[in-house]
Amino acid sequence: MTLIYPRLLTTGSEQRNTAAAVVAQAPTKGDLWEVVSQMVMVGAPMRLPAQTSKVCATKAWTQPPSTENPRQQCTRSNYMADGNKFTWTESCTGPAMTGQGEITRMGDDAYTGVITYSSSQGNMTINLTGTKIGECDDPK
Repeated sequence: MTLIYPRLLTTGSEQRNTAAAVVAQAPTKGDLWEVVSQMVMVGAPMRLPAQTSKVCATKAWTQPPSTENPRQQCTRSNYMADGNKFTWTESCTGPAMTGQGEITRMGDDAYTGVITYSSSQGNMTINLTGTKIGECDDPK
């Protein structure tokens, strides 16, 4: 059996441009995290069930991995990194509240953390745990 492969008739610059276009389209790889969040409301008669989500984050953190809740309309700012500890502040409009977050990395593949919120309706704490479960495309 004879296989015949078509030959590309391109110039060297066309080949370089094609190769550059292929490289430019390659997705950026990130780390896929499974994040478990447990909300605790001060004075609430019972705990709400924990929520589990998956987050695609950059390999080198410029901010901690997080899930966004569009209903809360929160803005995160004042990110600080000190060794394996990351802190930030939050301001939300739905409902109006402010918060402070802190995450501590436990090596390259796990973290624990807490976000505390204050509002006119009371205080709330969200406990976080994250476990890296693989790689992902297009990190946020």
